[in-house]
Amino acid sequence: MNPEKDFAPLTPNIVRALNDKLYEKRKVAALEIEKLVREFVAQNNTIQIKHVIQTLSQEFALSQHPHSRKGGLIGLAACSIALGKDSGLYLKELIEPVLTCFNDADSRLRYYACEALYNIVKVARGAVLPHFNVLFDGLSKLAADPDPNVKSGSELLDRLLKDIVTESNKFDLVGFIPLLRERIYSNNQYARQFIISWILVLESVPDINLLDYLPEILDGLFQILGDNGKEIRKMCEVVLGEFLKEIKKNPSSVKFAEMANILVIHCQTTDDLIQLTAMCWMREFIQLAGRVMLPYSSGILTAVLPCLAYDDRKKSIKEVANVCNQSLMKLVTPEDDEPDEPKPVGQRQTEPNPEDSLAKQGGTASGGPDGSCDSSFGSSINVFTPASTDRAPVTLHLDGIVQVLNCHLKDMTIGMMTRIAVLKWLYHLYIKTPRKMFRHTDSLFPILLQTLSDESDEVVLKDLEVLAEIASSPAGQTDDPGLTDDPDLRVSHSELQVPTSGRASLLNPPSTKGLECSPSTPTMNSYFYKFMINLLQRFSSERKLLEVRGPFIIRQLCLLLNAENIFHSMADILLREEDLKFASTMVHTLNTILLTSAELFQLRNQLKDLKTLESQNLFCCLYRSWCHNPVTTVSLCFLTQNYRHAYDLIQKFGDLEVTVDFLTEVDKLVQLIECPIFTYLRLQLLDVKNNPYLIKALYGLLMLLPQSSAFQLLSHRLQCVPNPELLQTEDSLKATPKSQKGDSPSIDYTELLQHFEKVQKQHLEVRHQRSGRGDHLDRRVVL
Repeated sequence: MNPEKDFAPLTPNIVRALNDKLYEKRKVAALEIEKLVREFVAQNNTIQIKHVIQTLSQEFALSQHPHSRKGGLIGLAACSIALGKDSGLYLKELIEPVLTCFNDADSRLRYYACEALYNIVKVARGAVLPHFNVLFDGLSKLAADPDPNVKSGSELLDRLLKDIVTESNKFDLVGFIPLLRERIYSNNQYARQFIISWILVLESVPDINLLDYLPEILDGLFQILGDNGKEIRKMCEVVLGEFLKEIKKNPSSVKFAEMANILVIHCQTTDDLIQLTAMCWMREFIQLAGRVMLPYSSGILTAVLPCLAYDDRKKSIKEVANVCNQSLMKLVTPEDDEPDEPKPVGQRQTEPNPEDSLAKQGGTASGGPDGSCDSSFGSSINVFTPASTDRAPVTLHLDGIVQVLNCHLKDMTIGMMTRIAVLKWLYHLYIKTPRKMFRHTDSLFPILLQTLSDESDEVVLKDLEVLAEIASSPAGQTDDPGLTDDPDLRVSHSELQVPTSGRASLLNPPSTKGLECSPSTPTMNSYFYKFMINLLQRFSSERKLLEVRGPFIIRQLCLLLNAENIFHSMADILLREEDLKFASTMVHTLNTILLTSAELFQLRNQLKDLKTLESQNLFCCLYRSWCHNPVTTVSLCFLTQNYRHAYDLIQKFGDLEVTVDFLTEVDKLVQLIECPIFTYLRLQLLDVKNNPYLIKALYGLLMLLPQSSAFQLLSHRLQCVPNPELLQTEDSLKATPKSQKGDSPSIDYTELLQHFEKVQKQHLEVRHQRSGRGDHLDRRVVL
């Protein structure tokens, strides 16, 4: 420093002492400066006061010499003390050089700067609030200072500043929020601790409503929650807990929509504490905000659905996620569906869709999607532009929701509970918003069919419920009687009915062209037959699915829809099946289900007597397809008490090639005859006079069998028939009373027998073709 330079009004002695390396001498100089400034204040000499402050700032505090900087700092503090209440007039000039010294490389000098600022602030008190941002910025840097003395000094200054803010009602929160939003993304643990402490203080001040600005800092708070330090995480938990309490107390003033995006992101993070906290917030948001959250449903589902498959290690997250999922589902109501009359095109185009664009997320986003969907898909659905919920009613947009559900259903690696939840959502949407959902059915249908191969019975059952709803919903009605292009594969809808109880109560179908049905038995929609066709095609291409899950799937469909419709449509489709071997296998499966399943009790009773025209039509339809398998055809005749026709069929068996598989099926039929289902048939053996064809048919089966256990079983049964000598000759049978159990007079059995012979001839030709190719799948037995 130039000793000849004029530092007036500072005396040379003051200047010399300020530059001294000893603290005591600098302190003496400071006392002289304080005395000098007091005189200027008494004289109201503002020019000299400004000159002293400017000299101390430029020539000392900002000097290149470290001792000069120390002298300048203590001199500025002395000026502030001398100015007293008037220091507010000069705060900018007093504070700026001190804050500059916060960045000094010398830790001692940073400490002196902290001490000087403490004295300045202590004198000015509330007058420093207009300069709060620069003070906060400087303090946030000192909070992370490596020197413990500097850090200790900054903590004293920090407490003083907090006291001033707490007792004042002039704090500029609006001006402070941008700085807070910027600093909250600091990675330094001490800076984070400093930020959290200030948020706690501001939250505790009654006159400061920090909740209005929570969307600005919420993302940063969740990032701090993931800090490695336990103390910081705990502090952040407290802050978030306080905010959540305030949200519950004042939900009407909360900007739920602006924070929904942030929660969606952090609900997907890998940090358990962050994920659990964000999920708890999401739960409260859905329950408090209600339908305001609907525009963000697809993002919420992306975050929530994977959590439903968590194991006990993340049980808490799983439980909260389940509540979120259930609460969100309840928000979807029938009012969200399209009206009966479609909206004008122009009106639809002007309707805002928050799922069409991404929200601009401030700050650094963390915790990207870690669900089953690919990253590009996840980025397009997780965050949406907040909707204006104040002016317009909330509109449910299904495109994004269905996209998320479809994505999770396609992912075979995702957990069972997640897949079940997805299917529950689809079912719920088809029930509540069928018109909107049927726009997506063509894209959902293939994956729903594929899900039938899932390893979990629960998943398959839920999947069948969705498919059944699609097949029976009035929203799926079309003027076209079938979705398939092949006119031969189109079903007569007037013959397909839904149950008159249970699910039928949900149906109120619109009128359809060319369909004759009563209100109590409305027709299935066009997707029903398409479903049946695709289901059989899937059984054909995946024989293991048919073997392992086929009976289960068909039985459940009979419960969900109508057993008569299921069997009628499948028989109709199988009648035109080109793969005769599959047709035979499928018919055998359907017949076994028909004869043994409790779910088919009503249908069996309907077929037992063939008293109505409907039951006779069903029998004829089944019979034509059952002809693909001779033994099942006979069992159908036994079920329907067409004993004479059963006898005629068995007579034709002499013209068939008898294979091991054929005899095995005869064996199984004998076993079935001994089951409770055929109790009525066995009791009819007591009435030999009126059931001669039944006895002759059973003897025919006996003659087909080799000397096996089944042969012994049936032989013993027939030995129990009373008065076997009453089996009369061909001529005497003509005198049989009309009340005998023979064939229904309204059915053309001659035509049915001709059809049976035709189908068997086709099967024989196919087997011969296979034999010519060296395909020895049919194992013949030489009798």
